[in-house]
Amino acid sequence: MPIRLIIVDDHPIVRDGLRGIFDTGDFEVVGEAADGPEALAVALRTEPDVVLLDLRMPGMSGVEVIRRLRERQPGVRVLVVTTFDDDADVVPAIEQGATGYLLKDTPRDELRRAVLAAARGETVLSPTVAGVLTQKARETPRRTLSPREAEVLALIARGATNREIAGRLFITEATVKTHLLHVFAKLGVKDRAAAVAAAYESGLLKPASQG
Repeated sequence: MPIRLIIVDDHPIVRDGLRGIFDTGDFEVVGEAADGPEALAVALRTEPDVVLLDLRMPGMSGVEVIRRLRERQPGVRVLVVTTFDDDADVVPAIEQGATGYLLKDTPRDELRRAVLAAARGETVLSPTVAGVLTQKARETPRRTLSPREAEVLALIARGATNREIAGRLFITEATVKTHLLHVFAKLGVKDRAAAVAAAYESGLLKPASQG
């Protein structure tokens, strides 16, 4: 079955270019939108597997579109394709549940592979975007977890898998992985077991007997 996708960008030329890239048997472009509200309407009508989304559009920001899509269609994968790679754009998009984040200068074949990966729930990041996230994690004070990161870590401590955490918190497995990467960076560890140990040691987690 081809991967069903919609293209969301306020520039018709960009939409035409992306449609041409995915004019193959592996993909089916089932809709297009020029702004945020239209994107939500098209997504609800067509139920795509993947949404290719620009971030800065009239009517509604791409980040808000991601948030609303995650609420209304938790199974849809959102792959940001934009020209902006600063942390003010990257971090909110990832935090709201974008499966991937690529720049518009991404080669055609790489973009196709990214959509295939996103459809499988894999996180896809351009090298510059990965660098932005890494730098942001380094700048964040260590051992200060966000509420959602703390929730993920607590479930990890109870033995939950990424899939189980995603189901409990109503987020994607890709988002769970992103939260875990942030936790690892903040705690200075490389795996789940070390993260749990460091959290107990620092008091971020408490034994069940202590509530």
